[in-house]
Amino acid sequence: MTEHAASADDEFPEPRGEGSVEVVGTAHVSEQSVEEVESTLEERRPDIVAVELDEGRYRQMQGETPEDLEASDLLRGNTVFQFLAYWMLSYVQARLGDRFDVEPGADMKAAIDTAEELGLGLALVDRDIQTTVQRFWARLTAREKLTLLGSLLGELGPPLTVGLTVGAVFGGGFAVVASAFLGTVLLPAGGFGGTIPGALVGLLDTLLVIVTASLLVGLPLAYLLGRLRGDPDSVEAFDIEQMTDTDVVSAMMEEFRQFSPGGAEALIDERDAFIAHRLVELREAGYHVVAIVGAGHREGIERYLDHPEELPPMESLVGTESGGRFSLYKLVGYAIGLAFLVFFGLLILGGASQAVLLELFVALVVVNAVCAGGLAKLAGAHWSSAAAAGLFGWLTSLFPLLAAGWFAGYVELRYISVNVGDIGKLNEILSDEEAPIADLMARMRAVPLFRLILIVALANVGSAVASYVVFPLLLPYLAADIGGIDGVTRLLWAGIEQGAQILVGVL
Repeated sequence: MTEHAASADDEFPEPRGEGSVEVVGTAHVSEQSVEEVESTLEERRPDIVAVELDEGRYRQMQGETPEDLEASDLLRGNTVFQFLAYWMLSYVQARLGDRFDVEPGADMKAAIDTAEELGLGLALVDRDIQTTVQRFWARLTAREKLTLLGSLLGELGPPLTVGLTVGAVFGGGFAVVASAFLGTVLLPAGGFGGTIPGALVGLLDTLLVIVTASLLVGLPLAYLLGRLRGDPDSVEAFDIEQMTDTDVVSAMMEEFRQFSPGGAEALIDERDAFIAHRLVELREAGYHVVAIVGAGHREGIERYLDHPEELPPMESLVGTESGGRFSLYKLVGYAIGLAFLVFFGLLILGGASQAVLLELFVALVVVNAVCAGGLAKLAGAHWSSAAAAGLFGWLTSLFPLLAAGWFAGYVELRYISVNVGDIGKLNEILSDEEAPIADLMARMRAVPLFRLILIVALANVGSAVASYVVFPLLLPYLAADIGGIDGVTRLLWAGIEQGAQILVGVL
């Protein structure tokens, strides 16, 4: 075994002299590709069969139990979104496989089985999928990320149905908050003029909140999903066998590159170079190699094989993306956290009493607890996980990059285990085009990975709604004893003046 080339069985046959590499480009869901792989290997009888797989995907293809995912890896930073990107990529391949009645990865499985039957060496030459997906996600712009995730959401059903359903879910969550807080604060006892029972008014208000949220969230979302959905019959007319034709593959790669140059670099160009590095090593070691790769990689790999001096350093192709680009998300997060700290700081400098400060802080904690904990429970969290989201939700207001969903997710992982096999289950559920959307959502929520992501996401949404929507709406009533908004404003201005005097004195 060479220093860098991975082997499925950790041993290669003895090299037979001057090495060579032949690259076979396949469509990963094509029956014709399977036949081409089998016939080529039987005819060439190389020393080594190199396949476009990493260790993890090889084990999964061999039917081994997928490893559980580490909580720290799953919940850290953008890893949840990277799993969504991985899910989207695997779903597209699974749909093509279903369309043409071929198991995704059948070409690689044929290469592995044929190599075993013929007693040939097997090398795994692709980059680790976790690294590829992380770098792929990091290279996407915000617009590209929303487009990809929107495309996945659009697979649940017709755009209008999906949009209004999502809107109703958020409306239902917000209605809980409205019933608990706004209804009791804004409505006079006994209803409007005492002519309508208060309970009926509360019910009507709750329904109004749900309908309004469904329309405000659902209709724009439905429009966007409709734009992303495109022509549903376009796949039907596509000839999968043409994927191995150079011109068609080049056109497909170019189309993806126009959509996301950065994503194409991580998903295609870097892997071309990584695989070429492995193949050059095997060739220089004296092995005769037949490499089975996706047709989209063939041209780039062969170019590097002809000109290995053009290969970028291997160090530049591994490791996680540094993420050194400007992050609007982080900027907004820090700005919001600073705004809350400044708000309470100016109230203190302005002379607000301890009772007022305590009342405002308790309100912030309670509102976050209800919103974050309530939406986490709505997502399917255990009570202790929902309680964790509620207990730490207020921290999101002061430290927005410390998400309430993380706490709920960590606690939830005490009850469930998630693994990459869950993605296959989700693909199977989404492939059921006849099931109603409510049934699809119920079945998807039963899959641990999806439920965990949903809990984390909705807990974060609940905390954000509490901090930036509900708390500001409640502020006039919470500050009624000091003159409402006018009283708060006077305290803030007094705090600014006091702070300015302190600053001048220091300088």
